[in-house]
Amino acid sequence: MVKGFTDDDDALLAELGIDAEEKKQSNRTAIEERLTASFEEIQRFVEQHGRAPQHGEDRDIFERLYAVRLDRLRAQPDCRAVIERLDHQGLLAVEQQLPGGATDDMDDDELLAQLGVDAEPSDITELRHVRSAAEKQAAEEVANRQKCEDFDTFKLLFEQVQKEISSGLRQTRRFERKSEIASGRFYILGGQKAYVATMEQPTVNEHGNIDARLRVIFDNGTESNLLMRSLQKALQQDPAGRRIVEPSAGPLFTDQNEEGDEASGVVYVLRSRSDHPTVVAHRDVLHKIGVTGGDVARRVANARLDPTFLMADVEIVATYELYNVNRARLENIVHRVFGPARLDIQITDRFGQPIVPREWFLVPLFVVDEAIDKIRDGTITNYVYDPQTASLSRVAE
Repeated sequence: MVKGFTDDDDALLAELGIDAEEKKQSNRTAIEERLTASFEEIQRFVEQHGRAPQHGEDRDIFERLYAVRLDRLRAQPDCRAVIERLDHQGLLAVEQQLPGGATDDMDDDELLAQLGVDAEPSDITELRHVRSAAEKQAAEEVANRQKCEDFDTFKLLFEQVQKEISSGLRQTRRFERKSEIASGRFYILGGQKAYVATMEQPTVNEHGNIDARLRVIFDNGTESNLLMRSLQKALQQDPAGRRIVEPSAGPLFTDQNEEGDEASGVVYVLRSRSDHPTVVAHRDVLHKIGVTGGDVARRVANARLDPTFLMADVEIVATYELYNVNRARLENIVHRVFGPARLDIQITDRFGQPIVPREWFLVPLFVVDEAIDKIRDGTITNYVYDPQTASLSRVAE
């Protein structure tokens, strides 16, 4: 018998995707895996819909089935003990809401199906994969997530990366064994974008392999402090594990114009004269960085009427003219590089509507000069701005 479960739990374990006979032949790790997979499906529903699954005839059949599963998990203490550490959404804290007879109209096959278990038995000759201790440790590290208290710092980065993927500026590639983990890079694990925010000094582990402790931020507002090797293993084992490649400079500069492009572009840097307290406090390093194909002075003539310019007059600090440039790609790259220093501010326009400007960054002018030099020599895609050191930091290949 499995430790922590009694014979009385056979029916419940079957509902949760664990066959009673299989239970006797398995160990606790196998049960934990099935319970975890069952709970993670519910979590994905919550992430997609912003709420827990609910009962009711007006609900989608899958939502109703997830609601039944969640109530079963809540009601069983042994099940809760297995998955509580994964419950970053607080699903288990809610009181049981299963109405009487909610599953009375389901036959055994339907109930098994909704819990993620095929009604037909598996082929007896099929060999089950047995994970090594290292694989188990890697899976546990990745699963051990907590709420990211400063997620607002990273939220805009995830939004920008998604825009770049949608526009084709970035692409995703299968994470292969030779792929590397690097600070400042994005990956896709378990259907979620993962950003390596920091990497501690690499060390050599007991097997002679280079490893390092990472701080990984996920786009659902959680984070994990795990080893580089653990993240690599998790990405390799995930059939949908991907790496999000850095934007390519080409064709940033091109001899031929694409439709809608101009022969040249101007990168402009502005300083605001707004009396907003946040602006006043950071005026010397707060700059709007944009790209235009026209006259900059004409572009900012009515700045005080435009929330993009913080509803205030601006000062033109610097301009850089670049020839044969794809302006849309250039602007995306500039904003990606300085994304970690984007100003989080909300401005009310003339009609009382709240606006969140996206092109203001807390970056010293000399760093912008350096970035322009790297744009000209084609190396800018290898860098990202580090607010801690107020400098461009090279992204490891």
